[in-house]
Parts: sequence; C-alpha cells; structure tokens
Amino acid sequence: MASNVTRSIASSQQLELELEPVIIGAKNKGRRVVDYDEDDLFFFAGDGGRRRPKYDVFINHRGLDTKRTVARLLYDRLDQLSIRSFLDNQSMRPGDHLDQSIFGAVRECSIAVAIFSKHYCDSDYCLRELAMLVDERKIIIPVFYDIEPADLVLPQELIDSNEYTPRDIERFRFALREARRTAGIGLTYDFTAGDMSELVSATANAVMERIQEMQQMTSQQQQHMIISRL
Repeated sequence: MASNVTRSIASSQQLELELEPVIIGAKNKGRRVVDYDEDDLFFFAGDGGRRRPKYDVFINHRGLDTKRTVARLLYDRLDQLSIRSFLDNQSMRPGDHLDQSIFGAVRECSIAVAIFSKHYCDSDYCLRELAMLVDERKIIIPVFYDIEPADLVLPQELIDSNEYTPRDIERFRFALREARRTAGIGLTYDFTAGDMSELVSATANAVMERIQEMQQMTSQQQQHMIISRL
C-alpha cells in the first residue's frame, strides 16, 4: 500500500542544494532580509553563534491544529533520540516571559521544523517565528500537515487589522513566500488516510540527517583550522 507520508528529501547533497537558497535565506550576511522589531533584537544579543546552541530543534507549529498530535509526538520522539527540541508548552517554566523564551529559542536553535497546518496563517506568533527563522538563515524542514503550499497566504482580516504595521505584513508575506517555494521539498501528510507514526518517524529522521551533516561540517572546519595553524 502506498505511503500517505510523502518524503521528497532524497539525499543530503540534493537537500543542501535545494534548501540553501530557499530556506536559509540571503547569503549576503551584511543585508537583513526580514527586519526585527527593536524589542525582538533585545532578546537576540549573543556571541556570534560560536557556542553550542541550547536547542537543536525549534518546532514551529500552530497549537490549535497540532500541539496534541504531531508536534507533541515529534517532541517526544526527538527527546528519545537525545535531540534537544523547543516546544513552547514543554520547554517553558512557570514565570518565563513568553516572547523572550520563544524568540530566544528561535535564535538559539540549530535547525527548525515548520509544521504548516490549516490555521497556521491565522497566528501572528507562527508568522513571527517563521520570519525570524528565515532571517536567521536557519535550516527549516517543512511539514505540510494536510495543507498545500499554495494555501499559505495571509488572511485578509490580518492584513486589514490595525494591529500590524506595513512592515509586519511584509515580513509575514516574505516568510510565507519562502515557505511556498519549498513545494516538493520536505514532508507532506494526508490527514484523512495518513499514518501519524510514519510522519513522526520520517520527520525525526530528516532532523537527524541534518544534525549529522552539520556536525560533520563543523568537524571538517575544526580540522581545517588546526591544519592551518600548523
């Protein structure tokens, strides 16, 4: 029987080739593609990314659709694999500042899993997280959870709302445009006939592959630095 979870990631070389210009963002590090608000920047002061990230994976998701299903199951699966992941209701402690914890985790993570679902675009938190992940040039593994890439559009009521500035709207649009460009890359899931355990396993395996690739690259860079000093 045909699988209901479609995995379009074929090989590490193909993945790197396809994902880098789409997901990681602009390669010119002197130019910011999606700006943060000044309040956001306060949370992101760091040491240039040289120390080990606090989290390996940030799970970007819409709680209404996925917190009790794929998001939580993925978090538990990654925990079994000793992969440190951030899922808001599992990773935050009483008294933690919501914005600081979430946006700090976005800044700290190595890679992200973005679970796109029916009500994803209704959440400004989902959109802000995605915009920051794109701007930070994080590697993003997209999961289309019973949704098509073409469905990732801003709701008109959000565009018309006085709660968001024109810059906010542009940030959201840019991030969703980048997400739509990942059609054919990543994982898709048919809710009516899909196997949830298969989706979770496939996503966890994709995360493991990316982490191993990053560790290998880091090891090679360190070896190159040692040789250069000899």
